[in-house]
Amino acid sequence: MRIAIGADHAGWALKELLKPELLAAGYEVIDVGAHAYDREDDYPDSAAAVARLVAAGQAEKGILACGSGVGASIAANKVKGARACLCHDIYSAVQGVEHDDMNILCLGGAIVGPALARKLVDGFLAARFLPEVRFRRRLEKVLALEEAV
Repeated sequence: MRIAIGADHAGWALKELLKPELLAAGYEVIDVGAHAYDREDDYPDSAAAVARLVAAGQAEKGILACGSGVGASIAANKVKGARACLCHDIYSAVQGVEHDDMNILCLGGAIVGPALARKLVDGFLAARFLPEVRFRRRLEKVLALEEAV
């Protein structure tokens, strides 16, 4: 599976922790940056880059980190086809994929520690959308909202 990953300065350390672990687990990783700590970088840049790769099908899933995860989530969701969600609990990281077809996991680098981040990423990447009628119906309604904008 190809994973796009990105972060601003506040999520950079978390991204740098997760990236080698993803590679070691056999995932192909597209790192859109930040490639070094830069206090002046902006979360919309990495969020847009990850969201565009996922929406275009160049990555199956994406992972974003900023300070709280909120800004990255807001920015990524501006890209048509991105379904980015802030998750700081395992239930949401898995259920967001299974029920809502979430394709980008957003994390707060100042909120979650390494152990929890690893579990969130593992759950997110292992989860698959459940093609039940009610979940498909709801996803179609979400996709229709994108078209109405």
